[in-house]
Amino acid sequence: MKAEDVSANHFVLDTKASADLRAKLKQDPQGGLKEAAQQFEGMLLQMMLKSMRDATPQDGLMDSDQTRFFTSIMDQQLAQDLSSQGKLGFAKMIEQQLGKNLSSGSSIDPSSSLDALQQSLIQRQSSASGALPIRGAERVYSAPAVSNEAAAPSGTGSDFVNRIWPHAVEAANAIGVPPQFLVAHSALESAWGKSEIRKADGTPSYNLFGVKAGRNWQGPSVEVQTTEYVDGVAQVSSEKFRVYGSYAEAFGDYANLLRNNSRFSGVLGQQDGTQFARSLQKSGYATDPMYADKLSRIINGATLRQALSG
Repeated sequence: MKAEDVSANHFVLDTKASADLRAKLKQDPQGGLKEAAQQFEGMLLQMMLKSMRDATPQDGLMDSDQTRFFTSIMDQQLAQDLSSQGKLGFAKMIEQQLGKNLSSGSSIDPSSSLDALQQSLIQRQSSASGALPIRGAERVYSAPAVSNEAAAPSGTGSDFVNRIWPHAVEAANAIGVPPQFLVAHSALESAWGKSEIRKADGTPSYNLFGVKAGRNWQGPSVEVQTTEYVDGVAQVSSEKFRVYGSYAEAFGDYANLLRNNSRFSGVLGQQDGTQFARSLQKSGYATDPMYADKLSRIINGATLRQALSG
């Protein structure tokens, strides 16, 4: 199957494009999987770009519904162009996932794998648009590092702060930093609660800090597809994250993690937001090379100030 057989102007979530791909999967399964993987990569890139846009304050003098509309069109075209180059690696991984049945000689229609992945992307896309849930078990390819600077929609920032503030104060006192730093950190990791990690049944994990369940973790956990950076290059992996019984438990564990691990000694007692963010990144809290910058922008940004005053 030739690449031009599928329109470059449509993603797999488009009904017609999806139907075309399913038909061509039956005609040429191996070639169809490759084309489907490229289309899905384009959709993933578009969602990542949208998350980055949503995480950036858009209340400047030059911002309007019109500029946001044309920006979304530009992002869609950029995502399509990047996916067509085949340099990012997501398409190859998706192709391998969709092609498991073919390589094993299974009689299962490969289009069923396409449908399953499509439904996952639909859930992820609706979550990114504000229809909960996402950045937890429902995330397809995402990670704490991808959260970026999460600018909360009107009203939800204050709701998020009100929900976690007492726990942030208690944890902040334990590690000697201002509580707003912890609010900002949890906002970055969970997109102001909109992308909180969730268990398989959709219930909350209360893990607002993206804390992984390592070998020493004795409590429950949930496995999530996430993005990590290796030598500055994003790579998708499946990781286990801790599950808590409440936000109080989550903040308490976060404080203990920083207080009881020597590598976080530079974070303790920080009173400057930018230095707090840099110390976290230097300690290896996250692999995103832009993590400190993203966290610093939230700490020093108008969104947090407005949420705290609200």
